[in-house]
Amino acid sequence: LAVFGGKAVRLVRLYVDLQHRNKPHFEMRSPLMELQDWILDVRWLSGDSHSLLCVAVAHNTSLLLDVTSGDVVVRRSCAEGCLLYSALLLVHESWADTVLIGGTVFNQLILWKPGGGDGRSTSVDKAPVDRRLLGHNGVIFSICYLQDEGWLASASDDRSVRVWDVGVLGGHGGKCGHSNPSCLRVLYGHQARVFSVCLSRDKVFSAGEDGACLIWEVGGGKAVRKLKGHRAGGVRALAVSEGAADGERWVATGGADGAVRLWAVGGREERKEGTEEELTGRLSDLGFSGRGVPKLVRRATHEDAPASWSQSKFVVCTDQGTVYQYSDRRWEVVWQASPEFQSYCVMETVTAAEVCLCAVGSLSGLIQVFPLSRPDGGSLLRGGSGKVHSLIWQKAVHSVYLLASAAEGHVYRWSVKVALDAKGFPSLHVDALPTFLLPPCAKRWLTAAVCLRSTPHGVLWVCGDRRGSLLLFEEGSPQAQEAAGGANACEAALQPLSCLFGVHGKQGVTSVCEHRGLLYSTGRDGCVRVFRVRPGPGGDKAGLQLEVLRFQRACKGMEWLERVLILETEIWEQEEEEEEVEREARFVIAGFQAVHFVVWDPVRQERLLAVPCGGGHRSWSLWPPHRGVWPGYGVLVFIKQGAVLASHPPAEALSSGEMGRSEGWSLREGVHGRGIGCVCRLGRITPVGRVGNSVEAREEPRDEGPWEVVVTGGDDTSLTVLALLPSCGRVRVLSVITDHISSVRALTTVTRVEEAGEHPLLSALLVSAGGRAQVQCYRLLVSAHGNRRVPTCQVVQVAGHRLDQQWERRRNRHKTVKMDPETRRVGADKVEMYMSAVVLDGNSDCHLLALACSDGALRLFSVSEGKRQIDLLWENFHHQRCVLSVAACSLEDGTGSSVFTRVHPSISISLRYTLLFSAATDGKIAVWDLTEASSVSAITKNAPVPSAPCLSVPAHQSGINSLAAWVDKQGSGCQVTVASGGDDGQLTVSVIKVQFPKEPTTGGSRESSQISGCPSPQQQPFQPSRLVFHLNSQHRVPTAHAAPLTSLKLLRPGLVVSTSADQRVCLWEVGSAGVRQIGSLCSHVADAAGLAVW
Repeated sequence: LAVFGGKAVRLVRLYVDLQHRNKPHFEMRSPLMELQDWILDVRWLSGDSHSLLCVAVAHNTSLLLDVTSGDVVVRRSCAEGCLLYSALLLVHESWADTVLIGGTVFNQLILWKPGGGDGRSTSVDKAPVDRRLLGHNGVIFSICYLQDEGWLASASDDRSVRVWDVGVLGGHGGKCGHSNPSCLRVLYGHQARVFSVCLSRDKVFSAGEDGACLIWEVGGGKAVRKLKGHRAGGVRALAVSEGAADGERWVATGGADGAVRLWAVGGREERKEGTEEELTGRLSDLGFSGRGVPKLVRRATHEDAPASWSQSKFVVCTDQGTVYQYSDRRWEVVWQASPEFQSYCVMETVTAAEVCLCAVGSLSGLIQVFPLSRPDGGSLLRGGSGKVHSLIWQKAVHSVYLLASAAEGHVYRWSVKVALDAKGFPSLHVDALPTFLLPPCAKRWLTAAVCLRSTPHGVLWVCGDRRGSLLLFEEGSPQAQEAAGGANACEAALQPLSCLFGVHGKQGVTSVCEHRGLLYSTGRDGCVRVFRVRPGPGGDKAGLQLEVLRFQRACKGMEWLERVLILETEIWEQEEEEEEVEREARFVIAGFQAVHFVVWDPVRQERLLAVPCGGGHRSWSLWPPHRGVWPGYGVLVFIKQGAVLASHPPAEALSSGEMGRSEGWSLREGVHGRGIGCVCRLGRITPVGRVGNSVEAREEPRDEGPWEVVVTGGDDTSLTVLALLPSCGRVRVLSVITDHISSVRALTTVTRVEEAGEHPLLSALLVSAGGRAQVQCYRLLVSAHGNRRVPTCQVVQVAGHRLDQQWERRRNRHKTVKMDPETRRVGADKVEMYMSAVVLDGNSDCHLLALACSDGALRLFSVSEGKRQIDLLWENFHHQRCVLSVAACSLEDGTGSSVFTRVHPSISISLRYTLLFSAATDGKIAVWDLTEASSVSAITKNAPVPSAPCLSVPAHQSGINSLAAWVDKQGSGCQVTVASGGDDGQLTVSVIKVQFPKEPTTGGSRESSQISGCPSPQQQPFQPSRLVFHLNSQHRVPTAHAAPLTSLKLLRPGLVVSTSADQRVCLWEVGSAGVRQIGSLCSHVADAAGLAVW
């Protein structure tokens, strides 16, 4: 293989090792051959024994490269010396037959022959342009040629794909096709630039910056399928396999997020109609012909039934209380309501023992429950004397529960069991259960409920109400519940054990579900909340409470959320696991965005389904009927203007297997859709045990070695938790966090390793900061189980902070900062951005956080995990310009003895000196003594902080992007070494001498302060003695990098690693004699912005 990129090309041999399960291997067959220009296309000369390569480069030049020696044999340029954005080489047996098609910076396609067509042209002669194609309004990014049809396709910056009839190109003699080529089709369908295009006989495949791959019909010029599966940033690479006899082919896409996805594209007749519906948004009317106006629609298909649209069933309730069933494309009357149900009714369905049950509630409190197959065999229930606000079915092991929310907050409950007689007719057995009593509020009725498995505490219920609250109820032990049965069970109403009042806002909770020990709730506030039931501080059953772990926002404008759907792949993984593990599932969100019903993937940040239904406030049902699971496709059935509509035509052949996977298969997971601004390592975790005994587990060997867990933050406003396997370079995405509203620029963490039973647990407090002066704090719990191939990560949101509210109270506070030309702007609106973060000393619950901000401020925060809040303690505008980086270190008294000082009643701490280093765009490093602030930050917000730095060190001529500091003890004092890297590409090492004070200013000797009682803070405040700083020496490496040094990390004291936009990673040894480079390597990462080393 000839692999090329940038300005280099290399030969790689691909072979299959038959002794190791036919595993493919790569072998480097040549050194890296670097050219002087950007390579756009490379082709082998077919008439040569694979020793000559034709190369097209960006300055409209073609080369003939001898791969054996690495020398350029022939170089020829075009007479039109313009810059090319794309090129396509058509080669035959010799250099004279070669034809080059280039997409110029002037929005044109030009065709010329590097060999001149007669073989007599020399490198000095410039080849003329033989053909010129005009029509695009933007630069051309991709070119594809189909020889059988004589068609040429081009993808452009103008969001279009053009198909040209150019005739025969290349071949023997280097043919140039028609003298007057024409444009056959102009295809518009992408929402942004089109990066890549491929041609087949009847289809055009295009991929663009909008993240979509479109499949077009050449004849009709219409898009017949849309493939979306990448995160933000677009699809950059596209490959299409050769089509089989039935039209089956594979499409592979590579995105800016680093992901590779595979798609199965079926035969043209089978999918043409359905996939066109997906793009055009056409709806199908199910032709309701009953009396009255449809008001409610629910599915009536068993969840385990074959997922075929032709076998699907739905029930509709009209404004006259009549229930109709849709089956085999016909509507039939199932149940005719009595007068009590005709003015108002609510309806819900459920499947129990392969029998579909329907419940209808009335305005007078009556509830009719009946099987759809035998409506006359139902039961009439009484749910109070007033309006039945809602009905909820909940499935159990041997029965189903029915909940009816009535007046004054009463929730009536029944257990319904279905039995079949000898003739197969269903009969119902209904038992009343204790009622629930909702807390007093204006909108006091139930909207969602889920029954948890029986626990030592009894049967637990988690409910959501119209006021937006989440409630926890307990029924008691199963034995007590069975003994209580009958009418006596309804005498006492159950009160909630725990209440998260109004957690989803005033618009209410829409759904609650449970999966693998965690609960998921949705509401009309645009958020999904992940929470759990846990014992309170006392540990007894009365102390059970609900704890929100984190919340997940949907896309912009999607405020009305309806439910969470677990991905089908999560269900498959659960079946392979031997033990129940509490972990967060991968889910998608269903809800309404403007006039569309949308299924949104929060990880890939894309819409998986969009149906123009008109918006919320309507009844709907989603097919297929798998409860709470998203299989990768779906059809929405809903009511609009008195009609029952479906988002997909009810074709007889349409089934789950024929619809295909809308998201494709992931060959390699994506990380970020845009640039990655920072990276932070959490630690190492090693799985204990072995993989289970499933067939899949035996076929694939288990990954060996420990996993490294890192977190990345990007310009796509997301955080990604990754597990890396250094032994083979494998990367797995554990979690994606999307709480930031702007790009993430800084990460810092405090990590510890714990034991969770038999499995190790990596627990990390992660702080992320970025644009809009936003700070987020999370607790990450990463566990490794032997029966899973990769670790799992549970994200717990601790707190967040933004300066907007404080600036609103103190208007124009930030405008007091004096800005100069060196100050870096983050945007046109001068929005502040945190550039760097570091955690200072703190106890297990409260930490001190220092942040560098682009508005010229150095800010100090306290992060309290117990209180779940972040407070601003101090800000200082000493630098008067953009602060780019911060670092910290701690010192102890050089004498070796500890100094104890009373800072609060019953609290004594060992005196440690905390130093903070900050650097800005002026190239100076400021040294701050934050000992007093760090010692009392956990107790009070009024922490004593310095008004000016203790020392200012000039280090660079321009901005300092990164700092690394460490301590070397020496006698009664110590020296602190600070390494810095800046925009000037220079590495500077500053050695600062620190002199400890002889005696603390609190009075008395060290010994007496440990023995005698110390005065209270009110009598004598905590005032440690001042440290004395002075610059001891400074070493510089002016040309450490050929570009701005963007990141500098400490590997161990005296050993630092640096990286830069010059794509080099350098290892430096810092000693008393100076700085010495001991290693360097080239990285494939262009414009490196962050670094993590271990």
